[in-house]
Amino acid sequence: MNLAPQLAARLQLPLSQVSATLKLLDEGATIPFIARYRKEATGGLDDTQLRDLADQLAYCTALEERRHSILEQIRSQQRLTPELEKALREADSKARLEDLYLPYKPKRRNKAQEAREAGLSGLADAIVQQPGKAAEQLAKSYVNPKQGIDSADTALEGARHILLEQLSEHPDLIGQLRQLLWQHGLLEVCAAKSRQSTEDQDASDSKYRDYFNHTEALARIPSHRALAIFRGKEAGDLTFKLNLAEQAPLQPVDAIAAANKLRLSHCHSWLQQTLALCWKNKLAPMLENELLRQLRQQAELAAIDVFARNLRDLLLSAPAGAHVTLGLDPGLRTGVKAAVVDATGKLLDTATLYPHPPQRQQEAASAGLAKLLQRHQVTLIAIGNGTASRETLRWVQTLLRQPEFSAIACMLVSEAGASVYSASALAAEEFPQLDVTLRGAVSIARRLQDPLAELVKIDPRAIGVGQYQHDLDQKALSTKLDAVVEDCVNHVGVDLNTASQALLTRVAGLNPTLATNLVETREQLGRFTDRRQLLKVPRLGPKAFEQCAGFLRIRDGKEPLDNSAVHPESYPLVREIAGYWGLSIAQLLQSPDKLKATRPEWLSQHGSFTLKDILQELEKPGRDPRPAFRSVAYDDRVESIEDLKPGMQLEGVVTNITHFGAFIDLGVHQDGLVHISQMADNFVKDPHTLVHTGQIVSVRVLDVDIKRRRIALTMKKSS
Repeated sequence: MNLAPQLAARLQLPLSQVSATLKLLDEGATIPFIARYRKEATGGLDDTQLRDLADQLAYCTALEERRHSILEQIRSQQRLTPELEKALREADSKARLEDLYLPYKPKRRNKAQEAREAGLSGLADAIVQQPGKAAEQLAKSYVNPKQGIDSADTALEGARHILLEQLSEHPDLIGQLRQLLWQHGLLEVCAAKSRQSTEDQDASDSKYRDYFNHTEALARIPSHRALAIFRGKEAGDLTFKLNLAEQAPLQPVDAIAAANKLRLSHCHSWLQQTLALCWKNKLAPMLENELLRQLRQQAELAAIDVFARNLRDLLLSAPAGAHVTLGLDPGLRTGVKAAVVDATGKLLDTATLYPHPPQRQQEAASAGLAKLLQRHQVTLIAIGNGTASRETLRWVQTLLRQPEFSAIACMLVSEAGASVYSASALAAEEFPQLDVTLRGAVSIARRLQDPLAELVKIDPRAIGVGQYQHDLDQKALSTKLDAVVEDCVNHVGVDLNTASQALLTRVAGLNPTLATNLVETREQLGRFTDRRQLLKVPRLGPKAFEQCAGFLRIRDGKEPLDNSAVHPESYPLVREIAGYWGLSIAQLLQSPDKLKATRPEWLSQHGSFTLKDILQELEKPGRDPRPAFRSVAYDDRVESIEDLKPGMQLEGVVTNITHFGAFIDLGVHQDGLVHISQMADNFVKDPHTLVHTGQIVSVRVLDVDIKRRRIALTMKKSS
């Protein structure tokens, strides 16, 4: 099936771009490869647009499969009319398809079916055809004791079951009421009965107390509030009901009547009652469940999107670079775990030190720390920001005041996910003889050197930059976050000779098997000196080479371009540019003036996107696109939430961003919140437009609620 026109319409993109992208995907091209090296074909679609296209492709494919299944089902019933087939083929959503299919959907035996078998279909039809006539009068002629219909009331009961089913299966009516309820529905939330029966003091302790008497327009409930309400209901603290606003432009019973060519005021009271029951007992519960499911799905998608944006910022945060680094995983009773890694992340040494209570071996711990620093010429210290982090920071800073250690930098680092890595099969394979707790210290040191290279070893869901993540569709969350990791890894590029297997697995065109084979081949070669050597890796054929080669870097190799994002397929073009200026490629890379002066019309026929990307890359070959590294300066006066006072101006790190604001690490184990209304002196629609995860910001303390462990902050300049 050709889905290109449908996708182009949905995404509002030119058909040619969509068709070209679908062709590339069908040929096995990866999204990072298409985004970077096939811009001429796609018209410059970026990775975000390509991911959206891939998502819509999956939706449309499932839609077409469902459409085909429904057509076959109705055709097998010999009830497929040309009009129905046309409507089914024009349905542009799964909801519309299911609405059309509802009357033909196989049903379990019910009271409506029993009434039809008893011969009451004619009565149901007569009541609708003569709406003003008394239903009791029409029912008398359908009394039939042999069929179990011993009175007019029994006949009317059966006719009502038939009508309730018929009236609730009108496709256009369902669509109209769905839209009406979505646009004008009110979600009324209150405390669950179990909460209402408790004392007021107990109720005030509930984290959901803000919703105990809360009403909000369904279509305007922000994702974070919707997820909080759903979680409150699952926790047994909240209950809710969806009702139509009084000022809605249409009443459901009137709509039901109109859909069946009836005027409510002209209907007999029995029929009016049946129409009301159709809404109350059939359509309202069905649509309420459907719209609440839609609200949850939309909220989950929004939360997943926020999670993905935060993860992208974190993965692309500034690396400290190639320093001999000491990682410290703080602890009180269990001690401070220490691990030293060299500039490439290779483990050199480990120790466990006990400077804090209950052991209080500060003198011995300081001597042990000094010994590690001197033995390995450490230039950087990373301290995990968990329990005892500020105490550990203060202890380390005391030692660093000594002249021989004054050049060493020390900073707190997020340890989110470090324990997950420590207990993983990957960590066990990397450090089989190392204690689990010491593996965490290694991870802390490495993530300061290069956050991306280390965090790819951890399930993205465990990195701690999302909210309500356990309430979300885990498959959709994993798919989205894996895509973010893949895009970030390929955006930065990977050193072919130092990258871990976990990092290589995320490179476009590679998989765990190829990454393993690549590492084994690297061990045999000593190191790769040419990208073409990738073809010596078992099972890495021309297609995989095409996809991965441009994202793998070789420093000090035979070919200078191997340490750049220029794809091997474009090397002839670079040679053409160098030849035009009478230079070698190495000389060209040292001549930015020549590169800036190069004009596309001087060269062979090449696409403008490709030429632009190549010239930009050659100006700074192998450059790291991530920002320059900077560390946060936590206030020495503040070590716990109890030390915070309103009015304090502090420096902190953005750890998480939501639709309602940003969470800031102040170094007190409990993140503070800058509500969206406190992010700037002007109106802010989206916090992501002002801050990103990992950014260092200046904030002022507004309020501290020690009992609820809440810190309110502001970034406003005005008081």
